[in-house]
Amino acid sequence: MAEMAMTGMDLMSRARAGDGQAFRALTEPHRRELQVHCYRMLGSFHDAEDALQEVLLAAWRGLAGFDGRASLRTWLYRIATNRCLDALRAVRRRPPKPWDIPGIEPPQATEFGEIHWLEPYPDALLDDTGGASPGPEVRYEQAESLSLAFVTALQFLPPRQLAVLILRDVLGFHADEVAGMLDTSVESVKSALKRARSGLQRRQPATAARRALPETDAAAQREIVSRFVSAYEAADVDALVALFTDDVFLSMPPLPLQYRGRSSVGRFFAFVFGVARGFRLLPARANGQPAFGVYLPTPTGIQGVGFFVLAIEGDRIAAVIRFENTVLAAFGLPPSLPGSP
Repeated sequence: MAEMAMTGMDLMSRARAGDGQAFRALTEPHRRELQVHCYRMLGSFHDAEDALQEVLLAAWRGLAGFDGRASLRTWLYRIATNRCLDALRAVRRRPPKPWDIPGIEPPQATEFGEIHWLEPYPDALLDDTGGASPGPEVRYEQAESLSLAFVTALQFLPPRQLAVLILRDVLGFHADEVAGMLDTSVESVKSALKRARSGLQRRQPATAARRALPETDAAAQREIVSRFVSAYEAADVDALVALFTDDVFLSMPPLPLQYRGRSSVGRFFAFVFGVARGFRLLPARANGQPAFGVYLPTPTGIQGVGFFVLAIEGDRIAAVIRFENTVLAAFGLPPSLPGSP
């Protein structure tokens, strides 16, 4: 143990002296969990990547100011949280994308979304999040705290409340640690957390009821996913609708269009299959949920045209979130498939 401590002290001394390799050795164990933290706060994978680079640069430049009273991990989370708060306050958000297919109009949406910048997070990057074991304050398991429904609900919270809820209820930092990160009082942290929990509950009123549902085991989930793929590739609307919950939800960020309910979502997919057929789906995992790259034969080849994430509850699909083809690369999926259209 003493040898490990000396090694850490030696790395810190070398990093403070300008040794970039030593700095990377110190920060690399925390790199992925910091990116996930930025993702929860910002709701965008690409924004989280940009924020992480800013965090590491700020840590490198400010290493001389690290006094060791808190752990290096806590100090890095302080930097990451405040960088994300700065980004949120700057309101540099991508605007909603207008429907841009001339001469083709989708069915009337049942509602319009406000979180246009939402992006999925690749499960493959979650294997090395590392970090310290969360404390007893944690209220949300990792799978739940990275689901798209949860990340979306977070985006409606005011920035300070958002930060406090993630630091306390997701990561399990103590109230005094959070107060130190945010340069505020423990009382302010407790007050912000209470308001954040209330705001989150208003956005996810059915959370408790859904937790009571039987968990979908791996075999059952594979069966549901297989049936979804077969139905979608066959353009079978009835088979798709049979897989949905009564209140199934479809969203398509950065498009604001949203559809809720079996009949509404079914009409949208009937519209899609009326415009194009021959889709192929490649499996992936995003936010702890089944996902697919979506490909379509075109005059120039079989092109990637989108990305689906499914939310499964019990033995049904409760939500389908469709993203642009720009996210395919983050999941190691090709922009096109071999073969002729």
